[in-house]
Amino acid sequence: MPPTPEFLLKSIFGYDRFKPLQREVIQNVLQKRNTLAILPTGGGKSLCCQIPALIFAGLTVVVSPLIALMKDQVEQLHELGVPALFLNSSLSFEEYQNNLQKVRSGQVRLLYVAPETLLTPRIFSLLDSCSLDCLTIDEAHCISEWGHDFRPEYRQLVGVRNRYPKAVCLALTATATPRVRLDIKASLQFEDSNEFLASFNRENLLIEVNPKTDPAAQTLRFLQRFPNQSGIIYCFSRKQVDDLASFLSGKGFSVRPYHAGLSDEDRSKNQELFIRDDVQIIVATIAFGMGINKPNVRFVIHYDLPKSIESYYQEIGRAGRDGLPAHCLLLYNYGDAQKLRYFIDQKVAGEREAAYAHLSALTRYAESDICRRVPLLGYFGEIYTTENCGMCDNCLGGQKDQTDITILAQKFMSCVKRTGERFGAGHVIDVLMGSANQKVLKFGHQELSTYGIGKELTRKQWLQISRQLVQKGLLAQDDVYGVLGLTPKAYTLLKNKEPILGILQEEEAQPAQAQKAGEMEYDRGLFEVLRRQRKELADAARVPPYAIFSDRTLIEMAAFLPVTPERLLAINGVGQVKLAHYGTVFMGLILEYCQKHQIATGGTKATLKAVRPTARQKIGKARHEVVGEAFNAGQSLTELAASYQVQTGTILDHLAQYAQEGNSLRAGDDFLELLGLPVERQMAALTAFSELGTEKLRPVFDRLGGTVTYDELKILRLHYLSHLP
Repeated sequence: MPPTPEFLLKSIFGYDRFKPLQREVIQNVLQKRNTLAILPTGGGKSLCCQIPALIFAGLTVVVSPLIALMKDQVEQLHELGVPALFLNSSLSFEEYQNNLQKVRSGQVRLLYVAPETLLTPRIFSLLDSCSLDCLTIDEAHCISEWGHDFRPEYRQLVGVRNRYPKAVCLALTATATPRVRLDIKASLQFEDSNEFLASFNRENLLIEVNPKTDPAAQTLRFLQRFPNQSGIIYCFSRKQVDDLASFLSGKGFSVRPYHAGLSDEDRSKNQELFIRDDVQIIVATIAFGMGINKPNVRFVIHYDLPKSIESYYQEIGRAGRDGLPAHCLLLYNYGDAQKLRYFIDQKVAGEREAAYAHLSALTRYAESDICRRVPLLGYFGEIYTTENCGMCDNCLGGQKDQTDITILAQKFMSCVKRTGERFGAGHVIDVLMGSANQKVLKFGHQELSTYGIGKELTRKQWLQISRQLVQKGLLAQDDVYGVLGLTPKAYTLLKNKEPILGILQEEEAQPAQAQKAGEMEYDRGLFEVLRRQRKELADAARVPPYAIFSDRTLIEMAAFLPVTPERLLAINGVGQVKLAHYGTVFMGLILEYCQKHQIATGGTKATLKAVRPTARQKIGKARHEVVGEAFNAGQSLTELAASYQVQTGTILDHLAQYAQEGNSLRAGDDFLELLGLPVERQMAALTAFSELGTEKLRPVFDRLGGTVTYDELKILRLHYLSHLP
């Protein structure tokens, strides 16, 4: 009788429960159904092939695009006692032959190969002599020409499928738009019914976009918040990588560069130093990171604009793979977009259109003032409906004060019209500000009535106005050249002389601070003791520290103080093999530390499981819970806003989340005091909430015909919730 997936999950990998869709994917593969699984980075794709490989009688081959990924996976599997090998150019002749012999003799359950290696006669001969049960294609988006990392060799993998028809095929990826998913299934000849699509949302990532003003200084300020923690900084060019790495090194940071201009030896060395925690920060081009499974990356900075949303999503996905909070910062300015546009212009015609579309989607995302997760997840076809994610700069920044920008909008749109709707924002702003540059003079635009009428604003402010007009649907922007044109909505609005509200001036961006909901209380001193021991063991075994235990596992040890084998097994990430290898050492350290500091230990596996947080039940109160309890204790909205140094709108969002989780709110007129709305409209809104519910504001807004704004509805919803029995 083969072991069950649940038994292997706990006994080998040390986890109590599967992540979303893992079990469904595994069961589908075990039933020999060809499967496409799209799981977010950190969503547990590897287990989807590793657990079936331990149940199947034959061999599982994993196609992986990078040597670093293969090496990392195999090292971690060896630490778990799983017989796995890889075949690639990093092996000596003797090592390669030895691995071939082990596969032939049936000693191996998982074999990792690159697509180029798999497609050779020698490997076909090897597999012909084996019983191949599963062919897993990792980073399956590489199959698609519409993906961000297309590789022609991946297109040939369908031939391998046809050569070994009895082997089930599992395709795995974290980044695939609907179009890419269709392409993968068509290329591999999969049925639609065997696709598993998890949410693309990474709840533990704090996502922030800041205007790029002084990037070196901004980076320094950011890094000061993450002392001695691992992170990746992405730059556009090799020169920028070298310059920034040198600058940070001079400031005392533990940092190394990584780009294609370095020798293979230097790249490999720097990557290894980072993976093994000997270096804390890698400054890199996009050449770095694919397949890196380092779980304790606490931040990712995009010093320059990435090439697409898919690249951006994959790159920020390298942070927080252990499920603990991580911070992702993108420094953005219009000049970076223009720089990318210049390089796109050099591409051949067929490639240009796709690249322009990628860039346009990315700039719309960077310039958006709504929750970052809405356009980010929407790009992959997922609708994000939470009103306030609490983990992005826009949601954490609270409501921004809007002002009447009607005259400014009219000036801008008039200039767009008078220049023939043939130019981008940059040229329109040049005309508005009275520039005498060559392009303005060439087209005679110094003779237009709109020439020089916009000198009251800075260029940065006009760019902000233009972005808002695009977002409001008053201007359409061409994906390829950024050309602006008026929409029918703009003509209607101008004809009816309707007011236009917007944000006139960007405030100096304050660093986004996420609530600490994902963190648990633990002994920092003990954690450092355990971390040092982990590093010593990892160095002795010549493996990355996370191959011994992840940071999350050490944090749980430092929180729950397991000093018996039973209690240690209840810790996330501790299975039977890890217990046998390292249990005595770590339990001894915990006991010694507790005795030295007079800390009580005890408890059973059952009580430990009862208090250990799950993904949805975390130790430590979220900000909205603290705010809700403080409000109920009698603090006013004004006092709470002052206490947390946020706007009242942010406090309202926290209270709404608190109430919608089933908590009661103190009844009173605190909320209505914020309104200047006629009583009859208030009553109409409260009646609508009673009939339509409070989860969504849109149905109530539509019911009232837009006579009550969304901000007013938020306040009225809280008043309604606070008076529920």
